[in-house]
Amino acid sequence: MRQPCLLATVGGVRITDADRRARLAGRHLLAPAARAATPEQVADALVALHATDPATVFLAVAARMADAAPAALEDALYQRESLVRMLAMRRTMFVVGRELGPVVDSSSARAVAAREHKNLLGYLADGGGWDAAWLAAAQAEVLAVLAERGPLTGAELGAAVPALQERVVAGAGKSYERTQTVASRVLRGLAMEHRIRRDRPRGGWTSSQFRWAPGEPFPELPAAEARAELVRRWLAGYGPGTEADLVWWTGWNRRDVRAALAAVSAEQVELDGGATGHVLPGDGDPGSAAPGTAPYAALLPALDPTGMGWRERDWYLPPEHAAGLFDRTGNLGATVWWDGRVVGGWAQRPDGELVWRLLEDVGAEAETAIGVEAERLAAFIGGVRITPRFSAPLDRELSGGG
Repeated sequence: MRQPCLLATVGGVRITDADRRARLAGRHLLAPAARAATPEQVADALVALHATDPATVFLAVAARMADAAPAALEDALYQRESLVRMLAMRRTMFVVGRELGPVVDSSSARAVAAREHKNLLGYLADGGGWDAAWLAAAQAEVLAVLAERGPLTGAELGAAVPALQERVVAGAGKSYERTQTVASRVLRGLAMEHRIRRDRPRGGWTSSQFRWAPGEPFPELPAAEARAELVRRWLAGYGPGTEADLVWWTGWNRRDVRAALAAVSAEQVELDGGATGHVLPGDGDPGSAAPGTAPYAALLPALDPTGMGWRERDWYLPPEHAAGLFDRTGNLGATVWWDGRVVGGWAQRPDGELVWRLLEDVGAEAETAIGVEAERLAAFIGGVRITPRFSAPLDRELSGGG
């Protein structure tokens, strides 16, 4: 059994890379004994599930549930609406628990929505000469149609609301000049303000052809209080983390991150390499570390919350593996984990076969455990074909995509 390692230093407490990896077993629900019973428990543990690629949400939950099935997550998203999609931190799409929605909204999403609204007005004025009154009228018509006939796809809304069919010239005079309808920008703006929401998509759970349904804006919280609560949640699941980690994950400026850390009385700890990490009060004490667990395997999807949870990743993702696992814009592909470290990648071939490759020698015990996890993941996927929206070099190689 592995034991957590916390070493006291002259400056206070030192949390080693080994202990940070040990924390992932329970806090990120990766060890078999720590797996969740519901999708909501997974979302709460990870704070926010990366949702740019719809399949990521399902595969991230499947890796962490004891008895996972797509229907359970679909029920939470589209029937009970206990999980909600939000464009929030870093202007990225996430799925969060409904109770956390107001915190994410007031700390992050409202500022993103305000910038989008300003940009949308400029886009409409430059491309078609329309003003805020025109936009408000178009939005009101969308809301009226959805209230009467929703949920509807974007195409169905476009047919029902003539304003959505208006066309603008984007990037006039530039090499990327193009003519496009205003529908997607208008609908996205309404969604960012939570006046409409993404409902069950056409097709299966990997589809991004969402239907739109009436939404409900979240109650507004004081922004500073919301930022403090989000940092508290992040430290509970991801701590210790550096200030740079939090600035990157939240997308906030350094001043707001520091204020939030102070508001939750975060404590400083020393990390391997000499960096300063932050934890919640008492979480740096030796008795607060997760209990020792047996080594475990996990197959996580592209853009998984654990893989993308920190800006500084060397403690769980060896730098020599990065070239094959990240695309050109810094998106992490599908990964194979052993005992809290990334040791390889996986993909699905065109015929549906799930394949994986190790990037280092991890021994027979690890290979056996990884094989068991691959079979569990394949059973969850069933006959569904996964096509990652972001594909790293190793993904393409394994899937036969070059």
